[in-house]
Amino acid sequence: MSIATDVSPPTGDPADDPAEQRPAPAGAPARSWSIVPLLTRLHFYAGILVAPLLVVAAVTGLLFAFSPQLDGLVYDKELHAAQVGPGLPKPLSQQVAAAVAAHPSGTLASVLPAAAPDATTRVVFSLPELGEKQHTVYVDPYTTQIRGQLTTWYGETPLMTWLDDLHRNLHLYDLGRVYSETAASWLWVLVLGGLILWCNRQWRTRGDRRRSRTDATLLYDLTAAKGVRRTRSLHAATGIWLVIGLLFLSATGLTWSRWAGGNFTAALDAMHAHSPDLDTTLTGTPGGTTGGGHHSATGPAMAAGDPAQIDTVLHIARGAGITGPMEITLPAEPGTAWTVANTDVVWPVGLDRVAVDPSTGTVTARSDFADWPLLAQLSKLGVQAHMGYLFGLANQLLLAALALGLLCVIVWGYRMWWQRRPTRTERRAVLGSPPARGAWRRLRLPLLVSGVLVTAAVGWALPAFGVTLVAFLVLDGIAGLLRRRGHGAPAPPAPAPAGA
Repeated sequence: MSIATDVSPPTGDPADDPAEQRPAPAGAPARSWSIVPLLTRLHFYAGILVAPLLVVAAVTGLLFAFSPQLDGLVYDKELHAAQVGPGLPKPLSQQVAAAVAAHPSGTLASVLPAAAPDATTRVVFSLPELGEKQHTVYVDPYTTQIRGQLTTWYGETPLMTWLDDLHRNLHLYDLGRVYSETAASWLWVLVLGGLILWCNRQWRTRGDRRRSRTDATLLYDLTAAKGVRRTRSLHAATGIWLVIGLLFLSATGLTWSRWAGGNFTAALDAMHAHSPDLDTTLTGTPGGTTGGGHHSATGPAMAAGDPAQIDTVLHIARGAGITGPMEITLPAEPGTAWTVANTDVVWPVGLDRVAVDPSTGTVTARSDFADWPLLAQLSKLGVQAHMGYLFGLANQLLLAALALGLLCVIVWGYRMWWQRRPTRTERRAVLGSPPARGAWRRLRLPLLVSGVLVTAAVGWALPAFGVTLVAFLVLDGIAGLLRRRGHGAPAPPAPAPAGA
C-alpha cells in the first residue's frame, strides 16, 4: 500500500499518470462508480499526516515487545534465584513470611510462586500512597533470601511500565493517548486503501507480459528502472505482505484505546461477551472479581486471609487443575474466598481461576477460559499477541518484522513523494504534487450517499478517526477556497503610458 501516493506530471506511462489523478475538465464532471480518485487523495494526505504517529508507535512498540528480555538484563538479581537448589524450594508460607518481615508496611495483596526453577517468588503489597502501583518483594524460593524490591504496576517492572507508558501515551497521560488512538484508527484505513490502489494499478497494467499479475502484486519488481518505479515496487510489495499483521495490530490496539476502546467495551457489555466473574462469596454476600481487559484488577486494599494458609490454598488449587504460572490473591474481605488464577499467557493459554476456602479444603467456584464467551476469548488472545506474549519469542520476532516493515514502507512512501517532484526549470518544486481535488463530486449519488453514511458510522465508533477526518476536510476546504480566491482576483491595472 502507498503511504504517499505517487502522483506527478505525465511521464509518458499511463500507469504513472492515471486519469483518476488529473483534474476534471471544465464543465459538469462525469459521474463515476470508481472510488479510486477519492481514495487516492485520502490515502495521500492521511499517509503524510499520520505516518509520523505510526513511526512513533512502531518504534515504541518494538521496544516494549522485547521488554521481557530487557527485564532479564536490568533486573537479573530480582527476577532470578541465586542458584537453583540444592534441595527443594521452601514452603510458600515461609517465603511469604520472609517477605512480610522485610516489608512490614502495606497490605499483603497477592503472591506469585516461582514459575521456573531459576525464578524468584513475587510477594505483592498494596499501599494507599502508591495508587494503582504496588511494592513487589522478590524472594529466593530455595533460601527465602530477599533478592530485592521494586515498585510494580499490574505486575510490570519499572522498566516495562515505562516502556508501556511510552508506547501508549508518550508519558503524557490522557493527552498522550490521543496519539496512539489516532495512529491505530488510521492504520487500517491506510492499509486497506493502499491495497485497493495497488491492486487497481496492477489491474490497469495487466497488459505487461513480463510477469503474471500475481507475481507483480506480491513480489518486488527488480526489473523496474531506478527511481520512483523501483521505490514504488519496494513500498507496495512490502505493504502487501504486511496487510494482515497491520490490520491485526490496528484492531487489537483499538480494543483498549480511550474512546474506541470504550465503545468496544460497551458493545461487549451489550452482548454479554465479557469474561465471567468469579464468585468469591462464602457467606451469601454478593461479591466477585472480574477479569479481562489490557490489565486485570489487582488485590484489595485490605486482605482478610491468614498468610499461613497459603500452602493449603496452593495444594487445593493444584488439585483442581491450576498449574504452571499462577497468582494467589488473598480474600478481599471477611467472608470471601481466596482466588487462584493461572497466569500463563503463552499458547495454549491457561487462564482458569478458582475460588478456594482453605477452612473447608474446597473449591467454591471456578471460571475456565474454555467457558468464556468467544468474543472475550478472542479479545484476550488478541491483546496478548499484540503485546508479544502469546507465542513467546516467535510472537516477538513477528512483531519486530511488522514494525521494521512498517518503518520501511513509510520511508519509501515519503521517498516517492520526493521523487515525484517536478524537476523542470519552470515547474521546479521540493515535493510531488498532490492528487487532484474534487474527486467526491465525480461519484455517483448513491455511492456518495452510502459512503457518507458509512464514514459517519465509522467516525462515531472510532472518534479519533472521525474528528481528525473532519478537521482535515475543514482545513482542506479552507485551503481550496483561499486558492480559488487567489486565482480569481482581478489583475492590477496596467500602468498608464507616459504622457497620457
